[in-house]
Amino acid sequence: MFRDRIAIAVLLLPVVLWVIGIGGWVYALAIGLVLGLCAAEYVLLFRRAGQRPSMILVVGAVLALAGARALNGFAATPALLTALCLLGMTWHLIDYERGAPSSGTDFALTLGGALYLGWIGAFLISLRDLPDGEWWALTALPSVWLADSAAYSIGRRFGRHKMAPRLSPKKSWEGYWAGVAAGAASGMGLGALWSLGAGPASALGPWTGLACGTVIAVLSPLGDVGISMIKRQLQVKDSGNLLPGHGGALDRLDSWLWAGVLGYYLAAVFGGG
Repeated sequence: MFRDRIAIAVLLLPVVLWVIGIGGWVYALAIGLVLGLCAAEYVLLFRRAGQRPSMILVVGAVLALAGARALNGFAATPALLTALCLLGMTWHLIDYERGAPSSGTDFALTLGGALYLGWIGAFLISLRDLPDGEWWALTALPSVWLADSAAYSIGRRFGRHKMAPRLSPKKSWEGYWAGVAAGAASGMGLGALWSLGAGPASALGPWTGLACGTVIAVLSPLGDVGISMIKRQLQVKDSGNLLPGHGGALDRLDSWLWAGVLGYYLAAVFGGG
């Protein structure tokens, strides 16, 4: 399993870095596609447990929110969220009348999935669209990748103290703090490196990179254990089987979601937007 994880990561890393670097519609399309896969996996997870969140509304809303964010930022978001709420209620009223047993819960699951994966996920697009967004994305996202890798490797080898036994029994405090250290160090190093390419007007440098990497490494594990919470409740190991050794798209993007939104607001605070 560990070898599968490494092999897949080595194969995909150049592609991911190229997509981030090129930006534009290629990047937005790639993020939209992955978020759409996450949304489909989310719906299927709950359907295994007998719930009935709407596939068409969750996936459709996620794609619409991501597409709107790429085209005109936050301008269309209020209208889209309003439409989601009204359509979601209508959909589940009809589904209940047709015999669905728990449409009130299904309505909440539909809205929750669309908001978490669509609204929060679209910050991956907003981050890249910031001034100097290429450099901020290439600091925030690699920081979470390296933090995750360090946490997994060190926790697997040296982990003794369980971090969240019920949510994720294999996670340890040793792994967590190794991830924080790796995220902070990588953020600082990448911030220093990218500031040379971003030019003298860029607000990104070693200290802002350090702040970005540290905050992301400290908080992004909540995205990981958040999806673990859902999987534990539904008694499934992975959200899907898209990638050998990695599980599904949602298993891979759980920490990215937090990295995107945290990176966006950190970049805004430090002068990236």
